[in-house]
Amino acid sequence: MNILTSILFSLFFLGVLGVIINRLHLLSLLLCLELLLISLFLNITIWASTFSSLLTLNYSILLITFSACEASAGLALMVSLSRSHNTDLLAQINLLQS
Repeated sequence: MNILTSILFSLFFLGVLGVIINRLHLLSLLLCLELLLISLFLNITIWASTFSSLLTLNYSILLITFSACEASAGLALMVSLSRSHNTDLLAQINLLQS
């Protein structure tokens, strides 16, 4: 395992750790999810270039498309929740009472 792969795996686990620990603000949670998806995209791309596989390159393009859709939906949700509840704290948002 070369140094680039180990850095990307550590970025993935840093994103997982951020999702587990940092669940106070919605924006920080979305940033940790983006770190997860970008590290997965880079890992799949490096793996595809190592083995010269065109099929896994399709998976990486699908993953980056999913990441962009997740980011836009998450930001739209954050704007909607911050306008309706005047906060982005996840502990103070209870959608069942609204």
